[in-house]
Amino acid sequence: MLYIVSTPIGNLEDISFRAVRTLKEVDLITAEDTRHSKRLLDHYEIKTPMISYHSYSGNTKIEKIIDELKAGKNVAVISDAGTPGISDPAYRLVRRAIEENIQICPIPGASSLLAAIVVSGKATHEFLYLGFLPMKKGRQTLLNNLKEEKRTIIIFESPHRILKSLKQFAEVFGEEREIVIARELTKMHEEILRLPLNMAVKHFEKINPKGEFVLVL
Repeated sequence: MLYIVSTPIGNLEDISFRAVRTLKEVDLITAEDTRHSKRLLDHYEIKTPMISYHSYSGNTKIEKIIDELKAGKNVAVISDAGTPGISDPAYRLVRRAIEENIQICPIPGASSLLAAIVVSGKATHEFLYLGFLPMKKGRQTLLNNLKEEKRTIIIFESPHRILKSLKQFAEVFGEEREIVIARELTKMHEEILRLPLNMAVKHFEKINPKGEFVLVL
């Protein structure tokens, strides 16, 4: 069985009993960054062997994991934070497991995009999740195509690109368009801002942005 296990996005308490039990019982855990995930495993006294599987892992690593599964072992996939397969390469492993008729079991839990949208006050019955926007090629075209989008839009952003993105959003969507900026969700310095794009630009021009951002439009 291949288990897709959600882990905390910040606060280590945001993990289910089932997830902890699964991570203790499987034969192998694959993690984006084993050093990062070791903190979580140590906290819950999980001794299961762990190997890396990240966006730079090639097909050889995927086939190694598939071989372990075909040999009868149970494998759990975790990401650095949140639900595997959301803005990370877990889907490639899942796809290979499907091709090999290997059973797949989701262990649901924390997700930053869901945490952000439920506190945003924006419509949740329909939304468009875009992950991280392209850095250059196709970025402006994508934004222009979103001008008439009626669904709530969710975007991930990094601290060194947040100001550039907000300025582009103001140009495309208008300075008065409201944005909800969720920063460092579930962590000690969690912050949720609700303000027009022009005010968001001014805010981030005055400070040195830190942390991880989820933007809701």
